[in-house]
Amino acid sequence: MSKEKEACCGNEEGCKSGVSQQAGEEQNGDSCACEKEKTAAAEDTPKELTPEEKCAEAQDKYLRLVAEFDNYRKRTARERMELIHSAGEDTIKGLLPVVDDFERAVKAAATSEDVVALREGVELILQKLMTYLETKGLKPIETPAGTDFDTDLHDAVTKFPAPDESQKNKIIDTVQTGYKLYDKVIRYAKVVVGE
Repeated sequence: MSKEKEACCGNEEGCKSGVSQQAGEEQNGDSCACEKEKTAAAEDTPKELTPEEKCAEAQDKYLRLVAEFDNYRKRTARERMELIHSAGEDTIKGLLPVVDDFERAVKAAATSEDVVALREGVELILQKLMTYLETKGLKPIETPAGTDFDTDLHDAVTKFPAPDESQKNKIIDTVQTGYKLYDKVIRYAKVVVGE
């Protein structure tokens, strides 16, 4: 339909066609520009949903959200397991050279008669192992004799009568070394305390 035929019916103010018609004239079956704009605007506005449709829409959103959260939960659990496995793999790879050194020490102990050399070799392997573990954040808890007993770091396995008053509630001996991993105690030092 051409723009000339889109004439205003004269009943609307601000008709965009700018052409006015007399009230009695007909438009040859064509509707005016104002009517077309109203029809187009009515089609663009969303219709009011019934309560059942609103409920169905809310339920659909809920189900999608639950499914999305379930997928997220599974993905993060899988990523966490992969991280744990890869961290364990790195630690074990770092320990393999120490295992190799222990195997060589065992073979040497079977044929060697030199106990001093064997002891020095084992001490070197222990030093190598401790150096590697320190790079992973492991530190021994220092418990020299005469140190104050601290329940946050030490576990008293037994109490022993102190030789003098200055050694009361002090560590007399260490039975088992304790360790920290990044400042978190993973094994308490087992000590003998004076009383």
